[in-house]
Amino acid sequence: MAPYQFIERPSPFNTSNGKTLPIFAVTPAHIETGSIDPIALDWAKKAGFKAESGAVLLIPSADGHLGGALFGLGANPSDAPFLTGKLARALPAGKWHIETAPLTANRLALGYGLGSYRFERYKAAKAEAPTLLIPADADATDIKRQLAGVFLARDLINTPTNDMGPEALEAAFRALAGHYKADVSVISGEALLAQNFPLVHTVGRASAEAPRLLEMRWGKKGHRKVTLVGKGVCFDTGGLDIKPAASMLLMKKDMGGAANVMGLALMIMDAKLKVDLRVIVPVVENSVSGNAFRPGDIYRSRKGLTVQIDNTDAEGRLILADALAYADEEKPDLIIDMATLTGAARVALGPDLPPFFTDDEELAHDLAEASLGVDDPIWRMPLYMGYDKDISARIADLTNAPSGGMAGSITAALFLKRFVTNAKSWVHLDIFGWAQSERPHSLVGGEAQAIRALYHHIGRIAG
Repeated sequence: MAPYQFIERPSPFNTSNGKTLPIFAVTPAHIETGSIDPIALDWAKKAGFKAESGAVLLIPSADGHLGGALFGLGANPSDAPFLTGKLARALPAGKWHIETAPLTANRLALGYGLGSYRFERYKAAKAEAPTLLIPADADATDIKRQLAGVFLARDLINTPTNDMGPEALEAAFRALAGHYKADVSVISGEALLAQNFPLVHTVGRASAEAPRLLEMRWGKKGHRKVTLVGKGVCFDTGGLDIKPAASMLLMKKDMGGAANVMGLALMIMDAKLKVDLRVIVPVVENSVSGNAFRPGDIYRSRKGLTVQIDNTDAEGRLILADALAYADEEKPDLIIDMATLTGAARVALGPDLPPFFTDDEELAHDLAEASLGVDDPIWRMPLYMGYDKDISARIADLTNAPSGGMAGSITAALFLKRFVTNAKSWVHLDIFGWAQSERPHSLVGGEAQAIRALYHHIGRIAG
């Protein structure tokens, strides 16, 4: 069975062994020492090709047709492990294979696949794209699985809210579950109050589309319990503490946590990892209307803790609080939550390096190791309990928006920590979910962050 696709697109790979054009991936040293194909070397020298990182030079055949391509890796290929993604956008249409490359086969093919991504739902289809032969010593099945998970996250984030509101996100969630025969349950609208999800209801009640809590179950009882929780704010106006116009431009991506846990769930289910998987996604649109929640309001959470609303634009931690408390009730072995939660995380580490928070030292070590192993960057930040006092409120148990603006990503993580007391391990990832500039392996737009590292870690603990 092929991996699930939210948007069906042709494979970036081909299977035409022996009928493909060669790509010579080379460093400047290869040119200087002449250790490549003689015809390619002669053409490179005549064209002044220096093998700079990402440079592409097409090579003619003896009869004047297209004969192949040279691809520059720069002096330090390890600095850009997915540089081959550039080939997916630079080569002309046709079937290609890598003839020589000082790169591992898996990274070479995965990089090409990541770079092949296009989001063309709202544009006329472009010309036929090039395809690459996956090297024989690469794990083609797992590469395609990881690409499917990444593309799902990117597709969901890139889709604008008029086509990716709460109802549409639920439909995508159900389609993913259906593909892998997972069980789905949904609690929506006023039923959220009846079943004790008051904060999810509070944040989403002003929207024309009802707030909801999505839940997916897959796997076998008795295996390690892994629960994924993703923030699903389909659009965030800021509520009554409304955002300025410029700050709303990317708010379709505020469901990036939901998109990423769905991409991770795809990888886990497609690989048939031996885990008892549970996916929980609270889904809302933080809108403005006569029944929107207000600054100064106080609400009781699912866990019983009361929360004072000091800023309606700090809504993500509210819906996650109910979802995490719900996840925690089953005492799982591991809870992973992902959320586009704070601007403070971007100030600290930038858009491309998501921080993670956990008080489990072994888990922190293993995640850092997984991140390095698959070139999917994350960085540990502290759950510094000295700041825990900052999330207390004068007439409620907690505030959703500590005053002062200092250590914002840490205080947000400490807020969430209050709702996880039974799980053996918990980790919170404060992701950006967006690529601000074009890179070899991605275009500007929605981005999957940390899910390849998490997939690698879960695969290891699942045995």
